This record gives sequence, C-alpha cells and structure tokens, in this order.
Amino acid sequence: MGTQDELEVTSTRVEVVRVFTDAAGGFGNELGIARADEVADTDRQALAARAGYSETVIVEDPVDGTARVRIFTPAVELPFAGHPTVGTAWWFAEQGVKVRVLDVPAGPVAVELTDGLTWIRARGEWAPAFTFHQLADLDELAALNPDDFPSGHHYLWVWTDEHRGALRSRMFAPSMGIAEDEATGAAAVALTALLRRGLVITQGKGSQLFSEWDSDGWVRLGGRVVADSVIDI
Repeated sequence: MGTQDELEVTSTRVEVVRVFTDAAGGFGNELGIARADEVADTDRQALAARAGYSETVIVEDPVDGTARVRIFTPAVELPFAGHPTVGTAWWFAEQGVKVRVLDVPAGPVAVELTDGLTWIRARGEWAPAFTFHQLADLDELAALNPDDFPSGHHYLWVWTDEHRGALRSRMFAPSMGIAEDEATGAAAVALTALLRRGLVITQGKGSQLFSEWDSDGWVRLGGRVVADSVIDI
C-alpha cells in the first residue's frame, strides 16, 4: 500500500493541448502544461523527459497580468519557444485567467487572442540557432529522413506560394531530444525575421502557423489551439 500511496502523492497533473492545428482542429503540436506549485525545481526537466512532448511548460499563477513560464524539451530547458507560449496563452484564457504577458527567460512575450487565433510577440534572436535549408520542391522535402540529421537544429522548407508567403516545412532537432517536430513556432519567428515578411506555414503532417513581421524587429506568431487530454505523471 505504501508504494501506491507514494505514487499518488508524487504524481503531477499535466494538461495537454495541441498548438497550431488546422482550421478543423486537426494536427497541431502537443504541449504539456504543469503548474509550478505541483512540481519541484529539481524535478522539472525529468518531468518533461517523462512526458515526452517536444515541449512541456511549468507555469506560475499570474500576477498583475504577467505569468512566469519555463519551457523544457525532453533534453534541455529553452529560454523561448513559440508553440509553448502560444499554447500557454490560450490555456490561461480557457481557464478564464487574463494574461497579457508571459515572462520567459528570453524576455517578456506579449499575448493576444483575436478571431480564433492566439498570438504572441517575440524576437528572432530569441530562437535557438536553427540551420535553415531552402529546398527545391515538395518531393525533396517529403523524402527527408530524421535519421539523416543526427545533431543540431535543422529547419527545411520550400515555397508553395511565394507571392503570398506560403511555405511547407519540416524540423529536426536531435540536440533537443526531438527527432522531428510537428510545429515549430521559434523557427517560424526566426525565419520571419530572416526573410522580413509575414508567412503562412504548413509544417509536418498539416499543422498551420501564421506570422507577421514588424520593421522594428518584432515578430507576431499566431495559431489555433485545442484541448487534447489530461495525464498524471
């Protein structure tokens, strides 16, 4: 009985949402969300590794509209990431909690919910050091194998309609413990800053990301989010 009681006491509730879904709520990148008062600092990286999502966030209760957030991949902590901040902003709104800013180690991330999309505001230099590969066509993109990218952070993309800023992409980040990411907000922010234009991105199996470029160096990143499940770890 002691073992069962111990498991019950030490388990952590993780709420899972899918970020950057398509218009029908399909696809999207899973995000685990845990409350800071339910998991000790020393256990947070281990929790993310056990959860196994590309990112898991640890959130604190907001104070004056600002909530502190820490972001973990299965292998490392990140100062900023796009799908965790978009997903967390939506999650707070679903709880009926008004949050204007997410305080992540990289800096303050302003959030806004409009017309069914959740938007965050960030800078390209906050993103990890992605290696960007522009490919010739969709067939080349589809033929990629994650095993061919044993290290680093690689974002591979091809225009599908350059005039309207539409592209298709895939991302491999073994150094973060992510063989292939379904939707990568930080890379979308960094590529938007690099190209200095707004983008409409379809990544992975069909996730959708939207970005806008400001001439002052800030990028707005938006997408749809849906609730997925609740697990205990």
